[in-house]
Amino acid sequence: MPCGKVFAFDINPMEDLEGVTFAKLDLHADNALEHILQTTGGKIDVVLSDMAAPSTGHTKTDHIRIIGLCEIAFELARLTLCQNGTFLCKVLAGGAEGQLQKELKLCFGKVRTLKPPASRKDSAEKYVLATGFRGKP
Repeated sequence: MPCGKVFAFDINPMEDLEGVTFAKLDLHADNALEHILQTTGGKIDVVLSDMAAPSTGHTKTDHIRIIGLCEIAFELARLTLCQNGTFLCKVLAGGAEGQLQKELKLCFGKVRTLKPPASRKDSAEKYVLATGFRGKP
């Protein structure tokens, strides 16, 4: 029997999935954080972001756009994660993710990068995993 709740937020519609509360939501919207706080009750154990902006085909532009989405997800994590919470976020290698990792290290006990086996070897896609949330610095 499940003991947790899963909330999913996406700019695109999502098919119903048993055990998941879904809201179609643009995280850039002014009321997005307020909506998430109302929906979840404000305290979250895990923030997982698999967001990606539509590809432009220009590597540097795509990198900066996904880092911007990571920063939005990180801000959500800083405002809502419970003590010792976890943050997982998809990034594209390209340089700017280093600053994100520095900021994560101020708030989390452990930060590392992962490349899942399902990701193509030549893909710039990787994930940043931050565990042991200590709170906002």
